[in-house]
Amino acid sequence: MQGPIMENERKRAKETPRRHRIAVLALPGVPPFELGIPSRVFGSVEDAEGRPLYDVTVCTADGAPVLSDAGFTVQPAAGPEALAAADTVILPPTHAMPELGRGGPLPPDVTAAIAGIRPGTRLVSICTGSYVLAAAGLLDGRPATTHWNLAPEFRRAYPNVKVDEDVLFVDDGDVLTSAGVAAGVDLCLHMIRRDHGTAAANRAARMCVVPPWRDGGQAQYIDRPVPEPTTASTTTTRAWALEHLDEPLTLGQLAEHARMSLRTFTRRFRDEVGMTPVQWLTAQRLELARQLLETTDLPIDLVAHRAGFSTANSLRAHMRTAFGVSPAAYRRTFNANDPDPAPALGNASAPG
Repeated sequence: MQGPIMENERKRAKETPRRHRIAVLALPGVPPFELGIPSRVFGSVEDAEGRPLYDVTVCTADGAPVLSDAGFTVQPAAGPEALAAADTVILPPTHAMPELGRGGPLPPDVTAAIAGIRPGTRLVSICTGSYVLAAAGLLDGRPATTHWNLAPEFRRAYPNVKVDEDVLFVDDGDVLTSAGVAAGVDLCLHMIRRDHGTAAANRAARMCVVPPWRDGGQAQYIDRPVPEPTTASTTTTRAWALEHLDEPLTLGQLAEHARMSLRTFTRRFRDEVGMTPVQWLTAQRLELARQLLETTDLPIDLVAHRAGFSTANSLRAHMRTAFGVSPAAYRRTFNANDPDPAPALGNASAPG
């Protein structure tokens, strides 16, 4: 009887995919909101059978409790060993290490904990968690973001990092950084989208009662003089453009719809959204193309047409630039009806 029982156990183990292990490093002075984002968002992701796809563990650098910036103590589930075993390590912000704002060193226990992370592990920061990655030398020469209000300080402290304070998050492959506070939710949803596709990210967003995708970047939240009440907005034109993505929209058409000059429209669009109209249109078209690839069996040529790309080759070029894969490879990964599904995209980003 032992043989058949063992064989059944092995079959069940083979059929059940290993959960992607996420370690969240809680440092002294961690804000509770940002600390809780990964557990809440990734904890909402399940496969078709209702099985969790992520295993999230909150740990500290030495396994001891840490005091949050809200005045209560965080009791971790693990110590630095969780970092060494993780597929993804997430660093929420800390408000108790002001020396990092001056380019100072990390505490020895944090340095040792980070040094124990396996090569190839996906590294993620939320808000000023980017300071920790930068202090560890892990952002040198890389694009990154942090809270817009701290971007000047960050540049002075870490001149080797390519800071972009206009975006909500930066995905540089195996290292991802987000802007402040709620942008951590945007980044987690992006990671789910990257790992498991748009449908999975949308389900997680619905469970968390947040939008699955926010237009624009931090630029729309930066403190600026309040415009006159009569100042026109590009909001209506953006909504109109989303309904006409399959058409060859030009900057002139968008400006005309908004009843603005090209110069005024372009400036106001960037102020409101944080990117140029052309960049925004491309991002929206890529998002529509991904949805069509995931949920339909339309030929690639037709997907390209419906998403507003002139040819299938144009769609391929844009998808390779944005996601590093072709439309066909993306469909094999994320379309449940594809007869020849491929492994999840990416290396460090792919669960298990």
